[in-house]
Amino acid sequence: MNRRDLFKIGGLAALGAAASACGSGGGSSAATQLQFMYWGSTFEQKAVEKMLRQFEQKKPGIKVKALFTPDEYDVKLNTLVASGRVPDVGYVPMSMSFRLAEQGKLVNLFPYLKKYPQLAGYLPDAYLWYGQDKLHGVATANEIELLWYGKQAIADAGIAPPPADAASAWTWDQLVQNAYKLTIDQNGKHPDESGFDPKQIKQFGISSSITYGAAWYGFLRSNGGDFADESGKRCLLDSPEAIKVFQNLQDLIYKHRVMPGPGQLAATGDDVPGTNILLKTKRVAMVVDGHWSLLDMNESKADYGIGVLPKYGEPFTTSQVAGASAVFAGTKHVEEAVELFAFHIDPQNVDLYKQGLWMPQEKKYYEDQAAIDSWTKNEVHPPEFRTAVVDYAREHGVPDLRNKIKNMSAISTDVLTPALQEIESGKRPAAEVLKATAPKITGMMQGLQHTQAL
Repeated sequence: MNRRDLFKIGGLAALGAAASACGSGGGSSAATQLQFMYWGSTFEQKAVEKMLRQFEQKKPGIKVKALFTPDEYDVKLNTLVASGRVPDVGYVPMSMSFRLAEQGKLVNLFPYLKKYPQLAGYLPDAYLWYGQDKLHGVATANEIELLWYGKQAIADAGIAPPPADAASAWTWDQLVQNAYKLTIDQNGKHPDESGFDPKQIKQFGISSSITYGAAWYGFLRSNGGDFADESGKRCLLDSPEAIKVFQNLQDLIYKHRVMPGPGQLAATGDDVPGTNILLKTKRVAMVVDGHWSLLDMNESKADYGIGVLPKYGEPFTTSQVAGASAVFAGTKHVEEAVELFAFHIDPQNVDLYKQGLWMPQEKKYYEDQAAIDSWTKNEVHPPEFRTAVVDYAREHGVPDLRNKIKNMSAISTDVLTPALQEIESGKRPAAEVLKATAPKITGMMQGLQHTQAL
């Protein structure tokens, strides 16, 4: 979701009209009318449209209007909620979902877990609770962060590919060493060679976001740190463990010169090409990004490989990196909307998992061999997928902060993101920034989100 400009008034008007006509059950058709709102790439758009048509085939009495909203999603959804013209089912930005649930804007799905047994067999971290027996949705997919790489770039550098199993994960120092070999300027020189021109870099060795929490949270946990204490009321980003992680990320840009700084990858404005394009064009050799990139990788025919993230101590990756899926309380067709909700995240009904867009939420898809094969044994999923993704997620995933910390949206917007942008800019060292920032975050913290066992 891009946040570059304010949304266009005309686009919002059209969005509202669609939601009003479809989400509220309007229209002259005898069929039940539902509206499904979502974001994503153009490849995801095709996959979701296909899923909705499959649902209609299975439920002839229901028609679903797809409302693809690739930009300014949260702004547009907030406006629809404020106007009372909500869709029936759809994606909800994670932090927003908790707020809407507490305001009574989302349907409590807890009573439906018995009717749809697959929903009761999910990974524990998938559920989004807002109180005892109050379930406002689930993380749409169990996406994790991975180390993607261009096979040709790795081969040209003469190095071994990033390991595809957690036990063999590179150390941070190994990542840096290999990033040097993968970074070349327009004259073919590496950063540790005389005459290297940092202003004319043809290929960067690594790209990893400093401002996007999911990209660095696994590193933080691997180094023995965390964002907050066990109460969720004290920020720990000023700890030595956290400072080391963020200083190492900053050093990739300004000390080692193997990672692009702000604006160095943007083609126009703030637009940064997708990971598949960065690898395909050899602009970057390795990128830390989510599993969802698999669909775009295959659709664009990128020559890629998947590795696990580098580690400090015990290897970790951020899991449940997704938006929420929910049913909006404004729907006039609650039962049908819940049925669409259950359908759109069931691997037995849709092929978004086989296509590489999503990872399932049901436990069996990580534990039972036949179930694992049902979504991974195809040409879309590379040979290393079992160890680099399935096993990695099951044994080394830690849930995204947005699913765990209350008030995370305001914390990020008001304090955290500006601080991390300052680290990214290189103007001040990580220690100086984080020691000033952590107390401010602590002052905003409200504890942990509710959790409960089924």
